[in-house]
Formats: sequence, structure tokens, C-alpha cells
Amino acid sequence: MKICAYASTTLTVNPETEPGLPLWQVAPTRDSNGQRLTDFMMLIPRLRSRPPIEIERVSLRIQSILSRHQDVVFADLNLKLNLLWVSLRPRHGAISELAAAIRLNVPEAVLVAHYVEPR
Repeated sequence: MKICAYASTTLTVNPETEPGLPLWQVAPTRDSNGQRLTDFMMLIPRLRSRPPIEIERVSLRIQSILSRHQDVVFADLNLKLNLLWVSLRPRHGAISELAAAIRLNVPEAVLVAHYVEPR
């Protein structure tokens, strides 16, 4: 499933992308003004093994959350990898807000991040 945000609040399935294309060929790196985007990934363990109705329910919850955030530019839910990729305009705290909102509605979702040593 490819979910793309074309307007600040409208998420739609993108018919132009084909399944199996590498994300680096699909995900934007800059917004329409040329500003660089930031992104994050969330793992949703065993999502692909759930019944289709539950997969649809989870994807609709995620779509609902992402559509309420003006910073979201692109989202991709990869069922083969059980992975959600979100690209957004950089704003302090935006990733934390979105990840927390997704976790509230999809508690099994886990933010994928690198470990940083505390200073």
C-alpha cells in the first residue's frame, strides 16, 4: 500500500507507484519549495500475518493520524516488511508527536531509531 500526501491534509493511495519499487525511488527528499524533508520508520510486528480486515483497520487509523498533521508529505506502509515510512517537513518535535499518536492507536508499532549515547 502506498499512501501519499499531496496536499497538507489529503492522503491518497498513489496509483503511479508500483509495488516493489525501492523506497529511495519513491520517497521525496524535498518538498515543493525545495526544503529538505526528514523521515522516520515504525515497525509494526506481524502486521502482514493479520486478517485483511485488521490490516485495513490499522492502515485507516494510520492514515487518519497522518492526515491531521500538515507536516506529513509522504507515507508508505510496506506490508512485506511490516514497516511504515513517513517523510515530513522538519519541525522540532514533529517526529515524536507523530510516533506517539501512532503508538496510541497502534500500540504494537515501534519507532526505529539508532541508539545515541547520553551526554
